[in-house]
Amino acid sequence: MSKKLVVILGPTASGKTKISLKLAKKFNGEIVSADSRQVYKGLDIGSGKITKKEMKGIPHYLLSIASPKRIFTVAQFQRLALKAINKIFKRKKIPFLVGGTAFYIQSVVDGIVIPKVKPDWKLRKKLAQKTNKELFSILKKLDPQRARVIDKNNPRRLIRALEIAIKLKKPIPPLKKIKPTFEFLMLGLKGKNLKENIKKRLLKRLPGKGSKKSIISETRKLKKEGLSWKRLEGFGLEYKYAAQYLQKKITYKEMIEKIQKESERFAKRQMTWFKKDKRIRWIKKYKEAEILLKKFLK
Repeated sequence: MSKKLVVILGPTASGKTKISLKLAKKFNGEIVSADSRQVYKGLDIGSGKITKKEMKGIPHYLLSIASPKRIFTVAQFQRLALKAINKIFKRKKIPFLVGGTAFYIQSVVDGIVIPKVKPDWKLRKKLAQKTNKELFSILKKLDPQRARVIDKNNPRRLIRALEIAIKLKKPIPPLKKIKPTFEFLMLGLKGKNLKENIKKRLLKRLPGKGSKKSIISETRKLKKEGLSWKRLEGFGLEYKYAAQYLQKKITYKEMIEKIQKESERFAKRQMTWFKKDKRIRWIKKYKEAEILLKKFLK
């Protein structure tokens, strides 16, 4: 049997976790996470990280593998993801790459060759003092091509892009691709009632009566463990606004409103990226995925 990889992707709150668990159980699979926040230790509630109980015995890879104090790069993800995928192949099982971080997924399925530039912690610390707007402005001058496609609201990506451009002393060259050694099927979930799903999920992550775990308590814990407010805000979405609330920059109500609106915008950006890839087979129900998967795995 040839090596085959199944990719389950889609915007935040589209139901990727639920359907991937069901498919992995049905088709003897194991799951590799492709989420740029779930790789970090301690970012559990805010990132929607699956719990051990929710995994239902299905092995998961690339969750809680990196320190939140350090930037985790796409190159690191690609190396570890391919290692996990090959491990799953050796176990005679089907690897499921599941997530919403488009560049993570693309790095694996397209075999993108990412420039090898070692982390420069001194440079990163210096760049971290700048605002997203300042970082984006510098990147536009150094590497306009990268600036056109980067998420200008993501300080981690901006800092890494600048680090590469500065170290190479030239714009990042067009990314080369190496044909993967496996076949792949990409299944996309657009999700129904995304706004409502985001709202329901957010309410579950807020402090409740007698609740000890929430995005606020988690953000407070990360701060006590040594993360700066700037670093916490850099993780975006829940962490950004929970950090601002804890600093008394915004009210509790404003925090909820901002998380909701930014999550909706984030989902829209994700869909904009995914829609560019014509290889994705968009599905609405589990049964559609099951039929496509049976045909693919023959």
